[in-house]
Amino acid sequence: MLSLWRAATGSAQADADDYEGIEYWGTPERAGWLTKQGEYIKTWRRRWFVLKQGKLFWFKESTVTRASKPRGVIPVANCLTVKGAEDVLNRQFAFELSTRNDTMYFIADSEKEKEDWINSIGRSIVQHSRSVTDNEVLDYDSQK
Repeated sequence: MLSLWRAATGSAQADADDYEGIEYWGTPERAGWLTKQGEYIKTWRRRWFVLKQGKLFWFKESTVTRASKPRGVIPVANCLTVKGAEDVLNRQFAFELSTRNDTMYFIADSEKEKEDWINSIGRSIVQHSRSVTDNEVLDYDSQK
């Protein structure tokens, strides 16, 4: 099964091209600690997450500077849903982020943190989702 990371970007590591032009070290839309499951070894690891300009970055440390290298980045425009997942994982404060191909799970520190992350990511998905372009609109009136 493809990881969410690979499904979202087609690559196994965070590449500078994936976040070029985004100052992830600046003021984020949301930032905080979440626990995520590892891609290969399915252990849970605590990571610092930063949501900025339609990308969800994660780092080992909470001090993020221009020199920091993200451990991963997910373009939220490729995500379809973000929702609670306590029943799936049988863990309190769990939520999931899904693409067509995969689902990634996270655990927040509290119910409020979980809801805040779900709302922030959901808002970002809506803002950055690919919308219908002019070329995809079929105008029946213009074809008469």
